[in-house]
Amino acid sequence: MKLGIIDSAFEQAGVDTLTGLGHIARIGFDSVDIFTEPSRLSSAEISSIGSFCQSKSLPIVSLPVVAVGLIDFNEPVRDFHLSRVKQFIDLAATWEAKNILLVLGEYIWQKEVIPPQAQWDWAIESCRILGDYAQKKGIEIALELEPFRLSIVSNADDMFRFLTECNHPSVKANIDISHLVLADDGPDKLAQLKGHSVHVHISDCDGKVHGDLPPGRGIVKFAPYLQAIKELEIDGAISLELEYSPDPSKIVEWVEESYQKTDYLMQQLDLRG
Repeated sequence: MKLGIIDSAFEQAGVDTLTGLGHIARIGFDSVDIFTEPSRLSSAEISSIGSFCQSKSLPIVSLPVVAVGLIDFNEPVRDFHLSRVKQFIDLAATWEAKNILLVLGEYIWQKEVIPPQAQWDWAIESCRILGDYAQKKGIEIALELEPFRLSIVSNADDMFRFLTECNHPSVKANIDISHLVLADDGPDKLAQLKGHSVHVHISDCDGKVHGDLPPGRGIVKFAPYLQAIKELEIDGAISLELEYSPDPSKIVEWVEESYQKTDYLMQQLDLRG
């Protein structure tokens, strides 16, 4: 698998996109995920990012998108977010990426007022519509598992059930290691997702709170999860997800540390290649 990173690590530290991509290429990453908003990018910016990554032999693999409106009880809101996510699919195709990383969000109002099944069904419907659109563009949808009490997809069993019910060849799973730990899902839970997974996120945490820390700064025991991921035979990338460095002035060091640790973990299992 490739070793990548979501470029938001630099963006959150106030580093502009191309400068951040330059650091990512220099450090040695195999690929990058671009966190952006297509409607706010000019044609020139889209072209410059694509050209820059190509010149650095840094393929764009994934575009993350948070679209909680896909499960809103108002149909016009769902329609808006369907159109918005389609823009991400279009941009992914332009950049010859493999997937968009889709976050569906959470049940509202503590699962009261709006029946939870209704929101689940809206999520399924939305993903089928987006799956059809993505399939025509040669793009896959990687669903994020969010380890929060009210998340639509909060653990590996939820993910398997969702993908089974959605039953779309272009709608698959993203595996996030620290999210699995926070959901109390062991590596054994991943076997059911073989053939249904296309992307991986890696980060550390304290075992209690979502953290997206560099591997080695928390409590996650990565080797068993990485071994389970290796057995899934995913043709994709393991992308570092780093959120909000405590010292933005040292973001380069933060990313370099994360790269070195993750590269070591992957090399130990002969997983990088």
